[in-house]
Amino acid sequence: MDQQAGRSNAFSNLLRMDQSALLIALFVICGILSFLSPVFFSSNNIMNILRQASPNLIAATGMALIILSGEIDLSVGSLQAFAGVLGVMAMNRTGSIFMGVVVTLAVGCGAGFFNGFLVTKLKLNSLIATLGTMAIFRGVIMVITQAVSQPIRVKGFSEIGMGSIGIFPIPLLIAILLILFFYFVLNNTIFGRYIYAVGGNKDASTLAGLSVTRIKLMVFVVGNILFAVSAVILTSRLDSGQPIAGSGMEMTVIAAVILGGVSLSGGSGSLIGAIIGVLILNVLQNGLVLMDVNTFYHDIVRGVVIIVAVYLDVQRKASAEIRLLKESQAMLK
Repeated sequence: MDQQAGRSNAFSNLLRMDQSALLIALFVICGILSFLSPVFFSSNNIMNILRQASPNLIAATGMALIILSGEIDLSVGSLQAFAGVLGVMAMNRTGSIFMGVVVTLAVGCGAGFFNGFLVTKLKLNSLIATLGTMAIFRGVIMVITQAVSQPIRVKGFSEIGMGSIGIFPIPLLIAILLILFFYFVLNNTIFGRYIYAVGGNKDASTLAGLSVTRIKLMVFVVGNILFAVSAVILTSRLDSGQPIAGSGMEMTVIAAVILGGVSLSGGSGSLIGAIIGVLILNVLQNGLVLMDVNTFYHDIVRGVVIIVAVYLDVQRKASAEIRLLKESQAMLK
């Protein structure tokens, strides 16, 4: 009886989780795709989905941090190309994989500081500021390379994106480690609580003595470094520095994060939900490829998901406001 009660309570808690509907949706989509394509549930295809999803999972982790702080960053796709190509050029020149990775991460750090400076010091709207840097990063790398891809001339780099440890792809292991680390940061550290506080109410955070400017600047730096990590994996998988890499990445990542329950206005949401959102989008894309659906329809599906994600965010916000109003009325009684 006690075991049954415990299982019942655990199941009830699962249903109350914000991510339960997303998990159910993911399982339903997987079930439908396995029926439509017998190849879908093969071990090779599952590992392929997880390998391809890994850069998105890492980028979504960075985007979740930024959106939770009440901002947004549209430069993620352009930064992947910008940092990735510069990293490849440094690697080819020095013959060192380590230097290539360091340069890529350093570019991400610098880009994050620049984006954060525009938003926190110059007081620009993050949507507009990062729309500008998105164009700058892409334009600069196009000028430097003359829109020509940069082949990697150092052996062994492709192992980062294409290698495996046992049956597990190396990119997936990197993504899991980063997700676990930042899940811990968000839920068990003062900095994580500050991110939620600043995103939830900037004015109240200022009155409470928090340095909103410093916190948001740090979030942009950390987020853009994570974008650069995803650039390392993407560049390694492509085995070249592509100036067009990451095109449209910003919409995919933002849609996944919002679909996963992170509020577009900041201050609420879960990293786990964002991760499930990424998996849903990658599973859908994989299913469309397996069913040989024209790639033009992929953009339509992505657009529909973005609209659904924003709609769900609006509904969550409205429900939260209604719940808060009812609680306030109950307290007054």
